[in-house]
Amino acid sequence: MNPWLSFSAAALLCYLLGAVPFGYLIGRARGVDIRTVGSGNIGATNVFRAVGRPWGILTFVGDVLKGFIAAFVAPRLAAKMGFAGNAQVLAILCGGAAIAGHNWPVFLGFRGGKGIATSAGVLLGLAWQAMLIALGVWLVVLLLSRYVSLASVFAAAAVPSAAWLLHGRQDRLMPTALTLLGLVAIWRHKSNIRRLIGGTEHRFGGRRGNGNQPSVDK
Repeated sequence: MNPWLSFSAAALLCYLLGAVPFGYLIGRARGVDIRTVGSGNIGATNVFRAVGRPWGILTFVGDVLKGFIAAFVAPRLAAKMGFAGNAQVLAILCGGAAIAGHNWPVFLGFRGGKGIATSAGVLLGLAWQAMLIALGVWLVVLLLSRYVSLASVFAAAAVPSAAWLLHGRQDRLMPTALTLLGLVAIWRHKSNIRRLIGGTEHRFGGRRGNGNQPSVDK
């Protein structure tokens, strides 16, 4: 098969995988349209708050698996099927497509989540050491601040530094791709950043600083 056709087909399939809205489907199975409650976001945090802890965890696992399957499993399946192109490029492309699918899912009118869980799955498949560093940053910031969004922004910012530190000497492609991934994740949290600055962001397990309406989450 033509390598460009292979790249295109793989990207499309991984986009469709990423676009599977686990949060929405799980909410529907529980009789809730997750888009109309809480923050209206289809991500794990809103499911956790609006539907329940087990369902939020299940959503998180599903979203992580989308990214991992795209970045780690799909390229290996392609190799077994005779793909002869650059495996690293294919893995990065598939991972990015899955994140794009989660953030802008065709099945929900291109209104999706913020991509943190799916990005974590992609990181696990592409550069697990960078993922562990980002996870450590996320946990520390969450424990200190109790802001999921702030923890996610700090973790996303840690990814490029970790990638360049771990891979920069021998490989420029991977750190560059992970830098873009981190920037996209931060950009997706722009509304949260505005609320953090204004003191109206929702704390995990608590209320907003100046109100009691839930915030947009991942």
